[in-house]
Amino acid sequence: MDLDERVCSRARLARDARFDGKFFIGVLTTRIYCRPICHSRTSKESNVRYFPSAAAAAEAGFRPCLLCRPEHSPGTRAWPGTQNTVTRALRLISETGLEDGGVEALAEHLGVGSRHLRRLFLRHLGATPLAVAQTRRLQFAKKLIDETKLSMGQIAVASGFGSVRRFNGTVRKVYRRTPTQIRSLVRQTSRGPEDQYLLHLNFRPPYDWKRVTEFLATRAIPGVEVIEAGIYRRSVCVNENRGYFEASFDTERNAVNVRAEIGDPRSLFFIIERVRAIFDLDADWATIARTLGADPVLASYMRCSPGLRVPGCWSAFEFAIRAVAEHQLDIKRGNTLAGGMVKKFGQPFGPVGGITHLFPTPEVLAHADLESIGLPRIKADAIRALARSVRDRQISFEKIADPDAFLTRIHEISGIGRSAAQWVAMRALRDPDAIPSLDPDLARAIGVASAREIEARSQAWRPWRAYAAIYFLGLAHQIRDREDA
Repeated sequence: MDLDERVCSRARLARDARFDGKFFIGVLTTRIYCRPICHSRTSKESNVRYFPSAAAAAEAGFRPCLLCRPEHSPGTRAWPGTQNTVTRALRLISETGLEDGGVEALAEHLGVGSRHLRRLFLRHLGATPLAVAQTRRLQFAKKLIDETKLSMGQIAVASGFGSVRRFNGTVRKVYRRTPTQIRSLVRQTSRGPEDQYLLHLNFRPPYDWKRVTEFLATRAIPGVEVIEAGIYRRSVCVNENRGYFEASFDTERNAVNVRAEIGDPRSLFFIIERVRAIFDLDADWATIARTLGADPVLASYMRCSPGLRVPGCWSAFEFAIRAVAEHQLDIKRGNTLAGGMVKKFGQPFGPVGGITHLFPTPEVLAHADLESIGLPRIKADAIRALARSVRDRQISFEKIADPDAFLTRIHEISGIGRSAAQWVAMRALRDPDAIPSLDPDLARAIGVASAREIEARSQAWRPWRAYAAIYFLGLAHQIRDREDA
């Protein structure tokens, strides 16, 4: 990835938070790399180098800054101009690291050679896939050292190191301090429950938290999700470990604070990555706004509500089931059906107020009497077929290398309509260019009569059509609310 050094220099001198995580600064005199927002003494331009990723800075021999803590910088879900294979590989690395075969297995899963994948990573990120995965693992370990009371042995396991010795050696090599010495530098908060963790996930401002939580609240699954006073809360199950998390907005930090309660700390990496996806924390708002701002209507919406994101979901399977149940119904009726499904077929689990169940598993839904909660036979059959396909591993909602092929597959197996598949692409697969062109509310808000007209109008919004759709759909609900009043 080519960096414009003039832009990087201006962002560094201004400590502009909008560029946080988009590049990193290596200081030649100290051999330390920093975020653009670092408040350490400003170095001379001749003494700095710019890197497109933390892994690239680490590969060049720089160690992370203990003041600005690069592990806190927002990620970048998709770089403009980045090769699509790299984007898909980054998503897979964020889900599972490089387990089960390393770079060779990752390349095979993506349908390319391992040497070609390495070349692509070096060209776009300045580091190999292995270096990127190792940096992510180390950054997560550093976060757990700073923000939790976990023992070093637990952190080593939770962050994916094969042994405590390897963990200690890597930390000492990179930070020139032991994990215990690093923890002693951090002002620890008071100890909470043993299985409860508080972590801070940064984003690039602006962020319209109010609109995002309103969107999620409108579609919350009763018994599984609760949004109260701007706080999002839901039940989760990771590798058979039951728990919950809640997310709240922290304006001062430009962060979302996540409080997770779960028995096995090895689940934390998965939970944090999913929370980042639900709240679209890695979005590059400045780049998105430059494209959408060329449309006068969208420009006016963005001025009124800057920083609106595309809300994701916890589980692609859960979202697909909900999409089938809600097809051709209004959102309120879809919520009722989803709540009935959870109450009758979900596992009871009530750790906090408002949460009563876990969402039903594929094994349970594969033979569930869904008609008993009011679902028509055709929808019940579609849900059972999808659940059986997941149970029998004919289809997987994890490690998706080819989103288009995946959407075709679930459409063939489960009977999910094109409209539902578009929503799956947008919210579950996190495709920033997906657009639900068959959604009647979207057509109404844009002021067109057909999906073909939406597709034509939306060409100017590429590759950020999902963000344009969220803005227009917000308008659609305002129009409907006024008419209902």
